[in-house]
Formats: sequence, C-alpha cells, structure tokens
Amino acid sequence: MTELLSGIRVLDLTNVLAGPYCAYQLALLGADVIKVEVPQGGDLARQLGGSPTLNSAGMGASFLAQNAGKRSVVLDLKKPADRERFLDLVASADALVENFRPGVMDRLGLGYEALKAVRPGLVYCAISGFGQTGPMRDNPAYDQIIQGLSGIMSITGTPETAPLRVGYPVADTLGGLVGAFAIASALVRQKTNGEGAFLDVSMLECTLSALGWQVSNYLTAAVDPQPMGNENMTAAPSGAFRTGDGLLNIAANKQEQFVALCRLIGRPELAVDPRFAERETRKRNRAALKVEIEDALAGAAAAVWEETLNRAGVPAGRVLTIPQVLAEPQVLERQVTANFEGVPGMDRPLTVLRGGFMVDGAAPLPTKPPPALGEHMDEVFADLPPRAKTKARA
Repeated sequence: MTELLSGIRVLDLTNVLAGPYCAYQLALLGADVIKVEVPQGGDLARQLGGSPTLNSAGMGASFLAQNAGKRSVVLDLKKPADRERFLDLVASADALVENFRPGVMDRLGLGYEALKAVRPGLVYCAISGFGQTGPMRDNPAYDQIIQGLSGIMSITGTPETAPLRVGYPVADTLGGLVGAFAIASALVRQKTNGEGAFLDVSMLECTLSALGWQVSNYLTAAVDPQPMGNENMTAAPSGAFRTGDGLLNIAANKQEQFVALCRLIGRPELAVDPRFAERETRKRNRAALKVEIEDALAGAAAAVWEETLNRAGVPAGRVLTIPQVLAEPQVLERQVTANFEGVPGMDRPLTVLRGGFMVDGAAPLPTKPPPALGEHMDEVFADLPPRAKTKARA
C-alpha cells in the first residue's frame, strides 16, 4: 500500500487526547509526525492510565493509545536556543498541530504569523475547547466540560438518570478527528498552490456538529431533545432488549423489518395489533411493545437471536464488553490492532488500535511503537538542514 501522506511532515505539539489523536490519524496514513515535548515529563498523558508502573515510566496507557508511529524530540520553547531549533523544524514541516489555550503560542513568539514567515505554506491547526475567539476562548476545557456544555450529557441516560457523561472522552475524540480532517484538506490546497492555512478547531463546535439530529429536531421541529436511555426516538422497536442470556440491540426501523421480527420471535400477531401496526403507533406504545418482545426473546440467548435476526435482514447485535469485542472474529480478521515488542517500560508486547478504515484493502498501521520521551533527538536534528538554507516547500 502506498501511504496516503507519505512525504508529509507534521509537528505535534499537543498533549493528552484531542491533539495527539489528531496527529495519530496522520501518522497512520504515513505522515512523519514529530512530537515536540517539554523536557520535564513531556506529554501529560505519559503519566495517565490504568498501570501505575507505566505511568511512572513515562509510558502511560493513555499515551500509548494514540502516539504510535510518531517520533519524539524535547524542546523548551521558553529558551531562545530551543526556539531556534524549533524554527528549524518548522522550516522543514508541512503542518503543525497544537492544543494550547488561545494566545500561548503568540506569547512565545511562535504564533501562526511568526511561523508563516519561516514556512510560508504552513498548515497550522490550533485545537482548543472553544476556539480562538469568543467570550469563552480563555476558559480551560476538558472533555467532561465540553460534554456538559454541548448538551451531550443532557440527552445521555434515562429520564431518571440523566444527565450522564458518555463513557469515553467523546468530545476530545471528535476534536481530534475534525482536526485531522481539516489538516488533510488544507494539505491538498497546499500541494496545489503552496498556500497554507490557519485552522481553528473548537471542541465545543465539533461536538455540536456531531449532535446534528438532536440539534436539528430542536431548530427545525421545535422538539427539545430528551434522554431516552437505550431507546431510539426515530423508531420502535429500536433499542436494547433482554433475552434469555444477555442484552440484544434490535433496530427494526422499517416496516418489513418489524413484520419479520414478529414472525421470527413467534409473535406474528404483534404486526397487526393496532397499537403496533404502524411506525407512529409503535413509537407511542414502545413500552408495551418492549414488554411483548422481551417476553418472546426470553426463550433463547442473545447470540442465538443475533444470528437468527441478521440472517433474515433484521439488524441485531449483542451488547458486548470491550474485552469481548476485541476477541470477536470480525475485529480480528480486519486487523484492527497492531503489536509491538520491546516497548520501554513494558514487560509484554504492546497492542494499539489503528484508525477506522482500510486503504486499497490494507489496514493503515503504525510503523513504530510510541516513542520514549526525546527518543529521536539525534535522528531528527541530524537530518535537518540549517534554516537559512531551507527553501520554502510547496
């Protein structure tokens, strides 16, 4: 496979999740991602994760999750000598991503305008909680803050349990994905006419954008979104159902799927019951319908029903734990993970996730394990031409 971003150099000045996840997507596609870290501890994620041993070794599980395929250098950007070395790096780069609070890079004398003078075609991506402008621009922002402000928590859970935080850092992850998409798009223009770009990525706006259906229901239909637990507001039966063994998601959203479901669970009369015969009546009577379906599903395990329903074209899937899904044949066959031996601080092989797509039938995998702090100082700077001799690259 020809790597899609082969020959592209990206400087990754980010910490923790949104920025590192953004740069990780670019590394998976073949970009040379150089992680620029502070000498005192580096990326904070190096100290975060479920293993205290790895945390103390500066290779925390949170860091390992989205930094494979990158190289690491250490620079103190408050020191003039290190700023000069950093500018040498910038002159060689195609793109840069940072997730400091707005204004931090400008105060260091390393904002977009200053770096553009060194590398005119630079694609500069700034990921922050609220964007570079607006009354909240200077507020600190973690994932949970954005989840709460964006409205996600208000619609997560049941009417009795909401508001609830989504079980993983969804706002950080969305910010990273949008950043990677924006950088890749700007690189197309850069390679076409040499023009760079300043990309202002707001985690709050990324999260609102991903809430499209719920926001649209409010703006267009004046329906205030409410928490519905495992139910789907657009259809019924569409949600999680108890079986004889395990929980099963069923999404019989089309009329023909509902009729088939009723037949397969041995309750064909439900399809002609006036309470359930049509889409809108099913939505109004979803609670009663769920009781009937769960009573029928009690006769077999979720795995059995999953196979039976899918074979007949009724979308269904077990509710799995993370260990269970990682062991699924589908996940194993698609090579969703990559393995590395000899990672510093680890006494066993490291397994990391790749991105969510394949290219020409092959899985884009990281080419090297997550780096130790400053591991590539000699390698990176030995190959770097002096800035005065570096021509602007298009």
